[in-house]
Amino acid sequence: MLYTAEQTTQLPAEGFRFLTTSFTGNVLTITLNRPEKKNALNPPMLNELAFALTYAHYATDVWLVVLAASGDTFCAGMDLKSLSKIDTETASVPAPSGPVQLGELMAGLHKPCIARVQGSVYAGGFLLIGGSTYVVAAESATFSLPEVKRGLFPFQVLGSLLDIMPGRTALDLCLRARSLSAAEANSLGLVTNVVSTHELDAEITQLTDELKQFSPTAMQFGLRAYQQLKKLPSGEQQAYLYQQFQELQQTPDAQEGMAAFLEKRQPTWGNAT
Repeated sequence: MLYTAEQTTQLPAEGFRFLTTSFTGNVLTITLNRPEKKNALNPPMLNELAFALTYAHYATDVWLVVLAASGDTFCAGMDLKSLSKIDTETASVPAPSGPVQLGELMAGLHKPCIARVQGSVYAGGFLLIGGSTYVVAAESATFSLPEVKRGLFPFQVLGSLLDIMPGRTALDLCLRARSLSAAEANSLGLVTNVVSTHELDAEITQLTDELKQFSPTAMQFGLRAYQQLKKLPSGEQQAYLYQQFQELQQTPDAQEGMAAFLEKRQPTWGNAT
């Protein structure tokens, strides 16, 4: 984590410069809010994302995260022009302890994250959707990795794509820089749900309402285990998973879930741990 739990006990009182947030019914919505630059990611915006996602990770009343964007583009990737400029405005959050790597940032959330994709996604924006648990896209959205057209290569995106699709498919997207429709992205597993633009919010609400019926603690344990398995040798994985099951059984949510099952009632979940 690039911020500590102590640093992120609350979101900035004055708000962020390049993000907006809202919190309703255990769902934190983080909205990229730099529409005049097609939500291109500059260093201050990356720091704010790191802070907001760390807050979501540690906040026990946050069960789910929705990642949205304002304007007609979800994210244009990195703002390359900003890398050569010095930002003189007052920062909304402290400096992180290291460079912000979007792939690692998303993997460290350990809570279900739903990307609400209302417009096009380019380049580094793929790290946001690749790291989300669900990607709900408007049927008009498009997806493209144009780096090779500029003499670059989407190295980090490739790593993210390899978790989602076969290697040759991921390489093809990086090498040919072709634009995918939402339907094509769905067929490759990059997108999980495709709806019309006017159905986007209703689909997000339906998905969050469904997920909120289940134990936030169990989901957090499961998502953490999913990431940890990638780091463990195959011979150590089953022992780790058994240990996680033993630990989860001791949590209030697990005890409530079993009691509700035996008493034939709906469980009342506590906050994620």
